[in-house]
Amino acid sequence: MVRSRIERALSPLLGFLLFFQSAIVVTGGAVRLTRSGLGCPTWPQCTGDSFKPVPNQAEGQVHAWIEFGNRLLTFALILASLVVLISVLYLKRRDIRALAIGQLVGILAQIPLGGITVLTHLNPISVASHFLLSMILIAAGTSLFERRKLGTPPSAGQKARRSIPIMKAHLVLTAIVIVVGTVVTGSGPHAGDSAAPRFHIKIQTIAWIHAYCVMALILLTIAIIFRLRENQEIKKRTVIFFFVAMAQGAIGFIQFHQGFPELLVGAHLLGVTLVWIGAWRMHLSVNR
Repeated sequence: MVRSRIERALSPLLGFLLFFQSAIVVTGGAVRLTRSGLGCPTWPQCTGDSFKPVPNQAEGQVHAWIEFGNRLLTFALILASLVVLISVLYLKRRDIRALAIGQLVGILAQIPLGGITVLTHLNPISVASHFLLSMILIAAGTSLFERRKLGTPPSAGQKARRSIPIMKAHLVLTAIVIVVGTVVTGSGPHAGDSAAPRFHIKIQTIAWIHAYCVMALILLTIAIIFRLRENQEIKKRTVIFFFVAMAQGAIGFIQFHQGFPELLVGAHLLGVTLVWIGAWRMHLSVNR
């Protein structure tokens, strides 16, 4: 009875975990866009002698609570990952045990990395590292969710599909687009605090490099749709990725020409999360 209940609960639990992993990226962006990155100016405390915001903070009460709220979301993630790990261990799901352990370890690693981000006054390298670790955790969370049900061993045809170079190139190019995007962020106007350091790169230059990478990714996506059109699962996931990537590209184009308004930058941050999940699902459709 208990086992069957846990088996039924595993799918929504993994869904919640992936949702929280994505949500912390968006809320982290809200911290940066509201200039609340140093709302709690130290770590692990919020102020010198308190773990939570105190009245009349120099950084501003609203900024302090926005930044502190993002810190609290980490504990929700830890709780979700613990529940998932306990469920996986109880069900003896050895096929996803390493992924479940990796979620907890990765989330715990985010805590000191977030501290380094604060203590380095939002250095763009530490901010980018914090973000990219979230992308790794989202990929692992997507794999967990995709493998939530016990499957059958892959057929010979599925094994043969693992060596498709164009699919590997697509995943690598998506990762490059995201990494270059962090350089755009580190060179742009939304640093999270007015005193935060920036990359000494002209924003127009790095933004166009990023745009060219996106164009190449979209062209590669179209090539996959036509080249692998006989495989319906790959085609379906690739078409979904194409429309998400096109929407993301449109948002990026508009925000660049509008001077990076906060709402569009926030939408772009949500979009990159969806793009990465879509690319990873394409990868999983080959590597079962």
